[in-house]
Amino acid sequence: MKNYKNILLKPTSTIKKALQIIDSGAMKIALVVDENEQLLGTLTDGDIRRGLLNDLSLESSIESIIFKTPTVCHIEDTKEKILEVATQKKLYQVPIVDDGGKLIGIKEVAKLLKPSLKTNKVVLMVGGLGTRLRPLTEHTPKPMLKVGNRPILETIILNFKKYGFTHIILSVSYKSEIIETYFKDGSEFGVHIEYIHEEKKMGTAGALSLIKEKLNEPFFVMNGDLLTNINFEHMLEYHLSNDATATMGVREYDFQVPYGVVNIAGIEIQSIEEKPLHRFFVSGGVYTLNPEVLEYIPDNTFYDMPTLFEKMIVEKKKSISFPIREYWLDIGRVEEFEKANSEYHEVF
Repeated sequence: MKNYKNILLKPTSTIKKALQIIDSGAMKIALVVDENEQLLGTLTDGDIRRGLLNDLSLESSIESIIFKTPTVCHIEDTKEKILEVATQKKLYQVPIVDDGGKLIGIKEVAKLLKPSLKTNKVVLMVGGLGTRLRPLTEHTPKPMLKVGNRPILETIILNFKKYGFTHIILSVSYKSEIIETYFKDGSEFGVHIEYIHEEKKMGTAGALSLIKEKLNEPFFVMNGDLLTNINFEHMLEYHLSNDATATMGVREYDFQVPYGVVNIAGIEIQSIEEKPLHRFFVSGGVYTLNPEVLEYIPDNTFYDMPTLFEKMIVEKKKSISFPIREYWLDIGRVEEFEKANSEYHEVF
């Protein structure tokens, strides 16, 4: 994804330039973009050869031979989705775009089949009391409740591992010995796990002050009671490509008013909307942060993630949203726990 800049062309580029890019790169493809890096099409050796057979010269523009309807995937697509598309179309590479059609990168099928290990750390907040899930949590910490015959936390860790993120830090508190006895150092699960202990309630961001020295590159923070199949690799690339300081995964939330809403100015009725639907974005409980944000978290103090983002905004640090289109469920109540169990095998 990071090396796609080496294979970019403008529509006015020459065939000679295109050949240099295609022949020098391992991917054997060029991506054609406009000045805003909107993807216009692709170019392969075969496209060029057909152009030369139609009397174009090496100094001719590539504009007439661009393949303008390439197969693409979107930034929120999972690795499995990309592989499925590539297999159906018999592709070795798939360009990745955002919702506006801007090029984000290119995925190589061979590399997708063998994920590379990442050094970025993952901090999972697993110290909550799980009060709303009682009596289920009276003897078990919420992240250790079983969904699909395995603890919620195990599914989270294995999902990160699937995308190459194997350096895990667990922020524990309530009944931490159960978590530590089950996961130990993580080697049985193919990851490396460290623990930090919250001696008091510190919020969704406060515990990060305990591990400042361990974080020297962009890292993930995620609540330990979420089930989602987000493509974490894409989320990190989205964060990096937008040069963000803090990225928040956001989820669309719909709320329908169950009555007719009367819009009034003074005493006059202006209009009536029957059961209007309102759409909001809410925090999805998963974040990608640069280490510099740790400077704004007070030591040994309760501090939550919304407060941290508000501080970033005041300080004019680039804070962006990552829309979560994939499966996402916050297991905070018994009914959501039951829903997770009914959906688990279909989703995961």
